[in-house]
Amino acid sequence: MRVKELDSTTEALIIGYIKKAESILAVAKRLLDSVDYEDSVSRAYYAVFHAAQGLLLSEGQKAESHRGVVTLFGLLFVKTGKFSKELGKYLYNLKDDRESGDYELFSFLDEETAKTSFKEAEEFLKKTKFYLISSGIKF
Repeated sequence: MRVKELDSTTEALIIGYIKKAESILAVAKRLLDSVDYEDSVSRAYYAVFHAAQGLLLSEGQKAESHRGVVTLFGLLFVKTGKFSKELGKYLYNLKDDRESGDYELFSFLDEETAKTSFKEAEEFLKKTKFYLISSGIKF
């Protein structure tokens, strides 16, 4: 059951966020397969970031920063029990790893980290879609 009624424009935006997340996750997989670990982690994070933006929009919220997405996701979805603490950690850790890979000269992002990042992003997106479909969004 949908928590609140969404207008068609908002629903279309939510679907757009999820489609973008799916597309970005596919790029993360290709980068992982081509041994481009830092960029794969970055794309995995952005897949989760866009999925989280779609979730926030389903609650009538929008974050203005990456930190805001993490904070609002925690408040609206983890603290309320709609999503597990583990998924909140995925978002938080992926953000940190992406920043390390993008901004640090010497990054610690290796194959294991990239594989874990991809797996976590894949799970986050799967649970996001399940939640949105359960809430009445039609993909």
